[in-house]
Amino acid sequence: MTEEGQGSASGMPETLTIAVVGDVHDQWDAQDERALRRLGVDLVLLVGDFGNEAVGIVRAIAAMSIPKAVILGNHDAWYTATDWGRSKCPYDPKVEDRVQQQLDLLGETHVGYGYLDFPGLGLSVVGGRPFSWGGSQWKNEDFYASRYGVRSFQESTERIVAAAQAAAHDTILFIGHCGPLGLGSAPEDPCGKDWKPIGGDHGDPDLAAAIAHTRTLGKSVPLVAFGHMHHSLRHTKTQLRRPLHVDPAGTVYLNAACVPRIVSTEEDCLRNFSLVTLRRGEVFQTSLVWLNQDCAIHSKQVFYQQNAPAIEEREESEAIA
Repeated sequence: MTEEGQGSASGMPETLTIAVVGDVHDQWDAQDERALRRLGVDLVLLVGDFGNEAVGIVRAIAAMSIPKAVILGNHDAWYTATDWGRSKCPYDPKVEDRVQQQLDLLGETHVGYGYLDFPGLGLSVVGGRPFSWGGSQWKNEDFYASRYGVRSFQESTERIVAAAQAAAHDTILFIGHCGPLGLGSAPEDPCGKDWKPIGGDHGDPDLAAAIAHTRTLGKSVPLVAFGHMHHSLRHTKTQLRRPLHVDPAGTVYLNAACVPRIVSTEEDCLRNFSLVTLRRGEVFQTSLVWLNQDCAIHSKQVFYQQNAPAIEEREESEAIA
């Protein structure tokens, strides 16, 4: 057995800290990278919706030097993927292609239909279908056909599985903009539909099928991180969305879309990150932390801790080491 902080036989450090950044929706600034560095994270997973084709914000995220993997969301193709969006487009798409600009800025860190190996961490990150709007209806046919040559959920699953097969490591972290099908159909579930008609599983079937297939390859999938379905619910203000699900195989599914992710008050400015601790290749703890303007933890809500029931706790003004 390795000592705490030392590498394991698989090349993975004994303990890893991962930040998951949920839907940004134009709320990202220079303080975010400072906060992530103060948190001491080893890896940042960003699950899209940076803004409505917000090239400037994507440029800032691409410039962040902390190890990262990114997948773009439906808002990142807001004026390009649908007839409605194209009718509202504020720029001339014949002159510029802002979807491609974002992809070019992110380069290999964009893992939609791809993967990125992290040799120093002993794991690979695989991306689901980029720009997903969620649900079991194949949407935006022309967009996916022209951009990716993908015309169905089956073809989409094959693209994701091919990425997982090509990844160098046997420990795979999946990220999607929307989560996979199968996490529950109640409106309060991680991908549950909270608009009329209320209820129904709005997860991505291609991502679910790809995760299942990846396990048959002998790969371990400790974490699936996503956003899209905001924690605040449309049909009720008396409760929030359930952000976490653990399946029988032990995979932890984390919805990180706590929106808005930056909140200003008269006295302070608070911003949130979801944190995941991996120990020996398994998820040990997941939480949502709010940091104040001094990058100290204002509050912490624990969603999951290994071998313990889900708990919620608040640690006011806990200093970051």
